Amino acid sequence: MVAISSPHFVIFPFMAQGHTIPLLYLARILRQHDVPVTVFTTPANSPSVRATLHDAGISIIELPFPADIVGIPQGVENTDKLPSMSLIFQFANATKLMQPQFEKALQDIKPVGCIISDAFLGWTQDIAAKLGIPRIGFYGMSIFATTLYFILGQERPHALTTSPDEPFSIPNFPKLSLTRNDFDPPFNELDPKGPWVDFMMEQNIAMAKSYSVIINSYYELEPSYIEYWNRCIGPKAWCLGPFAAAKPQVLLANESAKPNWMLWLDKKLQNGDSVLYVAFGTQAEVSQEQLLEIADGLEKSKANFLWVIRSKRLEISEGYEEKVKDRGMIVKEWVDQMEILRHKSVKGFLSHCGWNSVTEAICNGVPILAMPFMAEQHLNARLVSEEVGVGLRIMPSNGSVRGFVKAEEVEKRVKELMEGTKGEGVRKKMKEVGEAACGAIREGGSSWETLEQVIADVSNYHKISFF
Repeated sequence: MVAISSPHFVIFPFMAQGHTIPLLYLARILRQHDVPVTVFTTPANSPSVRATLHDAGISIIELPFPADIVGIPQGVENTDKLPSMSLIFQFANATKLMQPQFEKALQDIKPVGCIISDAFLGWTQDIAAKLGIPRIGFYGMSIFATTLYFILGQERPHALTTSPDEPFSIPNFPKLSLTRNDFDPPFNELDPKGPWVDFMMEQNIAMAKSYSVIINSYYELEPSYIEYWNRCIGPKAWCLGPFAAAKPQVLLANESAKPNWMLWLDKKLQNGDSVLYVAFGTQAEVSQEQLLEIADGLEKSKANFLWVIRSKRLEISEGYEEKVKDRGMIVKEWVDQMEILRHKSVKGFLSHCGWNSVTEAICNGVPILAMPFMAEQHLNARLVSEEVGVGLRIMPSNGSVRGFVKAEEVEKRVKELMEGTKGEGVRKKMKEVGEAACGAIREGGSSWETLEQVIADVSNYHKISFF
């Protein structure tokens, strides 16, 4: 009996920052466990991938992204560059055309222990089956949200509701009451249809055939949901996170090397001021009207804030930055979010509740003010504010969980988080949760031990008997 030692892990992220970054951090974690790793990407995405992994001893292979895709501008190889998020279906579907090059490239990596690929790249399961390699899928969501989406699709607990805001209970989770508006269209409809539904059904079928699933979370954060998934849904899910904890801290030699936003935070820290970090990710489509309402609420709250606005289509009112210059900073270029959340002046995070942002906040013990917009963010907001208690929720003015948020609500909740007793409570809880997260990825922690089991399982999968 001969066992293949140190199985080679191949990682193929979907070409979107929110999908790619956590898998790059996972690649780093695998190297800490002495596992050889190769990451696949495309030429336009390669520079950022290489910058993230430059010191990790990880191989990188570039595959050409398909050309001449209807609706996709030439040279666009990442969803962050799409003119509209409505094109994500065409973009995701186009990746299927990369299958021949990916299969050919795998022939040169010997031996391949397993393929870890994004849930949107279900076609990699066909290659894995053909080559006799286990495919491990990656859902870039919490196991809480992943489980609830599957329950919604399979058991249809919302089937008898007459409006998107009518509450319904979740089978096997009696304390949980949700509405259809907690889920993203078209999946929250009573009879969901369309190309995006068909595409996701195809990916879910591929995931069901996969060897297992990796989740960017840790057992202690969502124990009942990971247990339910493994008992009732499958394939087996492994909580290996939070991956963001693997990001090395940036050490700058002198003040002149620091970006302006870091110098601004340093000054606030010297003055003893607490700062609210405000960011809504790269893909949430915030309307101009909503942006101005948020700006008004932040101004009225009198809180110190660092606000990152990535969309070039959105503009703050003329004179706004001058009005808030003593306590507010607007940043329109790329920032290192983990370095902001690590900064000792940052005491709160007004966030869209994308799962990467949630886990980064948890890693740094920064409480969250949840303002979700799209995808599974509304469920993450529920998890943060209701299930785990590490944040507060900003609510729309129409009585729904989805809708327009007024300045008064922003002002009120910012004050609660930064100054009020509720803020003190969630800050204390977040400190506990953050410490547990860091403990999970350390040697002997739940995520560390689970990853050791994954590596052992992949090794055993490739044992060869000679007679």
